[in-house]
Amino acid sequence: MADRGGGTRSRPAAPDLFGAAAAGRLASGGPLAARMRPRTLDEVVGQRHLVAPGAPLRALVERDRLTSAILWGPPGTGKTTLASVIATVTTKEFVPLSAVNAGVADVRRAIDDARRRLGEQGQGTILFIDEVHRFNKAQQDALLPAVEDGLVVLIGATTENPFFSVNSPLLSRSTLWRLEALGDHEISVVVRRALATEGATATDEAVAALVSVADGDARAALGTLEVALALAGDAPVTVGDVGRARAGRLLHQGPDSHYDQTSALIKAIRGSDPDAGLYWLARMLDAGEDARFIARRLVILASEDIGLADPLALVVADAAARAVEFVGLPEAQLNLAQAVIHLAGAPKSNRVAVALGRAQADVREGPRGEVPGHLRDAHYPGAQALGHGKGYRYPHDDPRGWVPQEYRPPEVADHVYYEPSGHGAEAALAERLRARRAGPDESIP
Repeated sequence: MADRGGGTRSRPAAPDLFGAAAAGRLASGGPLAARMRPRTLDEVVGQRHLVAPGAPLRALVERDRLTSAILWGPPGTGKTTLASVIATVTTKEFVPLSAVNAGVADVRRAIDDARRRLGEQGQGTILFIDEVHRFNKAQQDALLPAVEDGLVVLIGATTENPFFSVNSPLLSRSTLWRLEALGDHEISVVVRRALATEGATATDEAVAALVSVADGDARAALGTLEVALALAGDAPVTVGDVGRARAGRLLHQGPDSHYDQTSALIKAIRGSDPDAGLYWLARMLDAGEDARFIARRLVILASEDIGLADPLALVVADAAARAVEFVGLPEAQLNLAQAVIHLAGAPKSNRVAVALGRAQADVREGPRGEVPGHLRDAHYPGAQALGHGKGYRYPHDDPRGWVPQEYRPPEVADHVYYEPSGHGAEAALAERLRARRAGPDESIP
């Protein structure tokens, strides 16, 4: 349309009638997890350390002062939910992208739009990228200049450790917010809220079963509930409905068996009984236990009950956990079985857990001394004038690769935390540490 000055005048944007209609239908008939997504921070279940009144993330969101951030946590903990809440309260344009189907061209287009929007309307842009760990280095590098100069506020959501999956320059320019798996009470709140929304009821046993199979994942609980509601019809949801919703993969003895069988598996491995460990592994897998949950428990056990008596135990358990993610069931059953047999047959030691507990007690209850001067950073200008690094002895200069030297504040210098057992590889480590603690005149292997 031409204006009187001979130029063109842009038409007002037509309303997206089809998009609005689709949004309305999704709001009323979409997946239960999507319909139950909180719209305000007060509706968010869990993550109180971030969204409770006065918590840091809540304060930034409410004041619309959020800077670039990475939301890191297990599936179903509320990363996308927090982003959707931010979208409703910010004065900035909220632009969502999924790393699953967006490429470098999409990123550059979003950045160009953000630059145009800022120049023409004075409006900033929040760029939300779900599954940001799926972006390769080139895609992440394309974001860096816009994040660095503040053209866009990046919010990235990831289930992967961002220290490994997000480029260091991008991570250093973002605040890392860690989300935690929801507890049983929080999952129960989500389930009962969904039942109320649907005008449905469920037995307490059914709710407990939904909680036990969710493993801290609210989306998984709601997905199972949605199928169970369809199976139950107008009747209250029962444990049987929940079991059928999971194709029969539910703990047959009831929800308490989730904890009892987990305890039995751990105690069998701790007791060095591979056959018992395999039995409880088979029981849990047959009942539909989440293989990721079993793998996590094995990784914890490898350090808690074996530790340095067999340093390979943690490597084997970690490899099994990765195989669960990479291979998946049913084949990953073999990887879990191999880990159970290795861990059960390994020499046992809880000295790592004991040592950590002692050190934590000193940190929390004892005096906190300053870092000794010879251990302080001496690389920046002026550090040596302050005495930093003076007297530090470089272990590699000694033919033994070790020198007697104090590495703690004097307040805790004589406290012994780690006392190796005489089991497995820890016996040799015990002898090395004994010689070093005895003094510099001892021979060090």
